[in-house]
Amino acid sequence: MSMTPTTPPQDAVLPERHPEAPAPGTRLGSHYEHCFGCGPQHPGGLRIDAVAGEGLDVSAVFTVRDVHQGGPGLAHGGVLTTAMDETLGTLNWLLHVPAVTGRLETDFLSPVPVDTPLHLRAWVTGVHGRKVYSAAEARIDGPVAVRAAALFIQVKLEHFTTHGRPEDIEKVLDDPDLMKRARAFEVNP
Repeated sequence: MSMTPTTPPQDAVLPERHPEAPAPGTRLGSHYEHCFGCGPQHPGGLRIDAVAGEGLDVSAVFTVRDVHQGGPGLAHGGVLTTAMDETLGTLNWLLHVPAVTGRLETDFLSPVPVDTPLHLRAWVTGVHGRKVYSAAEARIDGPVAVRAAALFIQVKLEHFTTHGRPEDIEKVLDDPDLMKRARAFEVNP
């Protein structure tokens, strides 16, 4: 079985920020209110709210809560991986394409205690066809605690309407704000 790398191939390009991408400093908000990573309505969710950077980068802060524990008083590794995935996924707003995680590699460098704010930063490392390569770091007061590299695959919006649960798709279709955000991505290369 061959593994798909998270490092861009030599002929990958570093694209320009899409002209309709959110301006630097803009809070990117939630793409879906019940999303475990960014949704404000998910009771145990991470509620990550990323901010667009100057180039092809985003930043966010995630505070580990009691519901995110693995070991006593420490963040669960899967939750930390989800925080990295969510932050990396918001990069696609800057490219103006819907994309899904194809592969995610996460390195845990130090434990992250409950009630600790984790400062996340993610950036695009290259694009090759429909593949978007990216990397991220999460820091606690300076030192890197978690590092990740990812491969996202650009998809059409039909990916979500074809494979999603019908009642959840209906909620999105009935919400004018969510539909406005989704329509921004209708043109897909």
